[in-house]
Amino acid sequence: MDAIGAAGAWLIAALVLGIAELAVPGVFLVFLAIAAAVTGVAVYVLPDLPMAAQLAAFGVWSAVTVLIGKRWYRDYPVEGGDPMLNDRSARLVGQVVVVETALVGGRGRVLVGDGSWPARGEDADVGTRVRVTSVVDGEVVVEAL
Repeated sequence: MDAIGAAGAWLIAALVLGIAELAVPGVFLVFLAIAAAVTGVAVYVLPDLPMAAQLAAFGVWSAVTVLIGKRWYRDYPVEGGDPMLNDRSARLVGQVVVVETALVGGRGRVLVGDGSWPARGEDADVGTRVRVTSVVDGEVVVEAL
Protein backbone atom coordinates (compact mmCIF):
# COMPACT_ATOMS: atom_id res chain seq x y z
CA MET A 1 0.00 0.00 0.00
CA ASP A 2 1.54 3.35 -0.99
CA ALA A 3 1.78 6.32 1.40
CA ILE A 4 -1.40 8.04 0.20
CA GLY A 5 -3.24 4.72 0.29
CA ALA A 6 -2.07 3.87 3.81
CA ALA A 7 -2.82 7.36 5.10
CA GLY A 8 -6.18 7.23 3.36
CA ALA A 9 -6.95 3.86 4.93
CA TRP A 10 -6.23 5.24 8.41
CA LEU A 11 -8.37 8.32 7.74
CA ILE A 12 -11.21 6.14 6.44
CA ALA A 13 -10.88 4.00 9.56
CA ALA A 14 -11.11 7.20 11.63
CA LEU A 15 -14.25 8.22 9.75
CA VAL A 16 -15.85 4.77 10.16
CA LEU A 17 -15.05 4.74 13.89
CA GLY A 18 -16.47 8.26 14.25
CA ILE A 19 -19.70 7.26 12.51
CA ALA A 20 -19.89 4.05 14.57
CA GLU A 21 -19.66 6.20 17.72
CA LEU A 22 -22.96 7.79 16.70
CA ALA A 23 -24.65 4.39 16.40
CA VAL A 24 -23.17 2.70 19.47
CA PRO A 25 -24.02 3.94 22.97
CA GLY A 26 -21.17 5.15 25.11
CA VAL A 27 -18.14 7.31 24.46
CA PHE A 28 -15.25 5.10 23.48
CA LEU A 29 -14.96 4.74 19.72
CA VAL A 30 -14.39 8.47 19.33
CA PHE A 31 -11.04 8.06 21.07
CA LEU A 32 -10.05 5.29 18.67
CA ALA A 33 -11.20 7.49 15.77
CA ILE A 34 -8.90 10.27 16.98
CA ALA A 35 -6.02 7.80 17.26
CA ALA A 36 -6.67 6.51 13.73
CA ALA A 37 -6.78 10.08 12.39
CA VAL A 38 -3.49 10.99 14.09
CA THR A 39 -1.94 7.80 12.72
CA GLY A 40 -3.25 8.66 9.24
CA VAL A 41 -1.68 12.12 9.41
CA ALA A 42 1.60 10.58 10.63
CA VAL A 43 1.60 8.13 7.72
CA TYR A 44 0.88 10.98 5.30
CA VAL A 45 3.81 12.99 6.69
CA LEU A 46 6.10 9.94 6.96
CA PRO A 47 5.14 7.82 3.93
CA ASP A 48 7.84 5.20 4.52
CA LEU A 49 6.57 4.33 8.01
CA PRO A 50 6.41 0.50 8.23
CA MET A 51 3.12 -1.18 9.04
CA ALA A 52 4.46 -2.37 12.41
CA ALA A 53 5.25 1.23 13.34
CA GLN A 54 1.82 2.35 12.13
CA LEU A 55 0.11 -0.24 14.33
CA ALA A 56 2.33 0.68 17.27
CA ALA A 57 1.52 4.37 16.77
CA PHE A 58 -2.19 3.57 16.62
CA GLY A 59 -1.91 1.54 19.84
CA VAL A 60 -0.04 4.30 21.64
CA TRP A 61 -2.40 7.04 20.44
CA SER A 62 -5.39 4.87 21.37
CA ALA A 63 -4.09 4.49 24.91
CA VAL A 64 -3.27 8.20 25.16
CA THR A 65 -6.68 9.37 23.89
CA VAL A 66 -8.57 6.90 26.10
CA LEU A 67 -6.63 8.04 29.17
CA ILE A 68 -7.19 11.70 28.32
CA GLY A 69 -10.89 11.00 27.77
CA LYS A 70 -11.17 9.08 31.03
CA ARG A 71 -9.55 11.94 32.93
CA TRP A 72 -11.78 14.49 31.16
CA TYR A 73 -14.99 12.67 32.06
CA ARG A 74 -13.78 12.20 35.63
CA ASP A 75 -13.07 15.93 36.02
CA TYR A 76 -16.13 17.12 34.04
CA PRO A 77 -18.86 14.51 34.56
CA VAL A 78 -21.95 14.56 32.39
CA GLU A 79 -24.96 15.35 34.54
CA GLY A 80 -28.16 13.52 33.72
CA GLY A 81 -31.48 15.30 33.53
CA ASP A 82 -33.12 13.35 36.35
CA PRO A 83 -31.03 10.97 38.48
CA MET A 84 -34.16 9.28 39.86
CA LEU A 85 -35.82 8.81 36.46
CA ASN A 86 -35.99 5.02 36.70
CA ASP A 87 -36.24 4.77 40.50
CA ARG A 88 -39.93 5.14 41.23
CA SER A 89 -39.48 4.37 44.91
CA ALA A 90 -36.93 7.15 45.39
CA ARG A 91 -39.21 9.58 43.57
CA LEU A 92 -41.98 8.92 46.08
CA VAL A 93 -40.00 10.09 49.10
CA GLY A 94 -41.25 13.50 50.21
CA GLN A 95 -44.52 13.31 48.29
CA VAL A 96 -47.78 14.03 50.06
CA VAL A 97 -50.30 11.26 49.39
CA VAL A 98 -53.84 10.43 50.50
CA VAL A 99 -54.80 7.45 52.64
CA GLU A 100 -57.05 5.15 50.59
CA THR A 101 -57.55 2.34 53.11
CA ALA A 102 -57.29 3.42 56.74
CA LEU A 103 -53.98 2.71 58.40
CA VAL A 104 -54.97 0.47 61.29
CA GLY A 105 -52.33 -1.25 63.36
CA GLY A 106 -49.76 0.58 61.27
CA ARG A 107 -50.87 -0.93 57.92
CA GLY A 108 -53.10 0.31 55.11
CA ARG A 109 -52.99 1.69 51.56
CA VAL A 110 -52.32 5.12 50.08
CA LEU A 111 -53.09 6.68 46.70
CA VAL A 112 -49.97 7.61 44.76
CA GLY A 113 -50.89 9.28 41.49
CA ASP A 114 -53.40 6.95 39.86
CA GLY A 115 -52.20 3.86 41.75
CA SER A 116 -52.56 2.38 45.19
CA TRP A 117 -49.55 1.37 47.29
CA PRO A 118 -49.38 -0.64 50.51
CA ALA A 119 -48.36 1.62 53.37
CA ARG A 120 -47.27 1.51 56.97
CA GLY A 121 -47.06 4.20 59.57
CA GLU A 122 -49.09 5.82 62.32
CA ASP A 123 -52.81 5.03 62.26
CA ALA A 124 -54.72 7.39 59.95
CA ASP A 125 -58.27 7.64 58.60
CA VAL A 126 -59.31 7.43 54.95
CA GLY A 127 -58.71 10.74 53.16
CA THR A 128 -55.94 11.86 55.52
CA ARG A 129 -52.95 13.45 53.82
CA VAL A 130 -49.61 11.91 54.81
CA ARG A 131 -46.01 12.33 53.66
CA VAL A 132 -43.92 9.45 52.27
CA THR A 133 -40.65 9.15 54.25
CA SER A 134 -39.23 6.02 52.60
CA VAL A 135 -40.06 2.91 50.63
CA VAL A 136 -39.17 -0.48 52.12
CA ASP A 137 -39.76 -3.68 50.15
CA GLY A 138 -42.37 -2.05 47.93
CA GLU A 139 -44.28 -0.61 50.87
CA VAL A 140 -44.35 3.15 51.48
CA VAL A 141 -43.58 4.37 54.98
CA VAL A 142 -45.66 7.44 55.82
CA GLU A 143 -45.92 10.03 58.56
CA ALA A 144 -48.67 12.45 59.48
CA LEU A 145 -48.36 15.99 58.20
